[in-house]
Amino acid sequence: MGRFAVISMTDAAAERVNEIVASRDNARGVRLGIKKGGCAGMEYTVDLVTEPKAGDDHVEKNGAQVWVAPEAALFLLGTEMDFEKTTLRTGFTFRNPNQSSACGCGESVELQPADLKALAEARAASAA
Repeated sequence: MGRFAVISMTDAAAERVNEIVASRDNARGVRLGIKKGGCAGMEYTVDLVTEPKAGDDHVEKNGAQVWVAPEAALFLLGTEMDFEKTTLRTGFTFRNPNQSSACGCGESVELQPADLKALAEARAASAA
């Protein structure tokens, strides 16, 4: 078992990351972050990675590489990254346990930092 992964990816998300990487020169994966914005206060950012930054958390699934910005890690802890195509939108979606509310359009969210103490206790309890 490797390091604790900040996020998990569905097969659909991994496949989409691999498609993006295949279509861009020098791309190695994507980097998740968060920025202030939108009606609920925070938006997820997904950027192409050509050169990973030292200090980023790294998640890999089915060859898909995703880096997580350190300042976003606490807000993204436990999040599942998915990719969906619906009639209304096509894009990555995030099922985030730290999300306290979202705006109606689904583009921005209000996030609380993960409670590391509670997570550690839950982890210790599940290992026992």
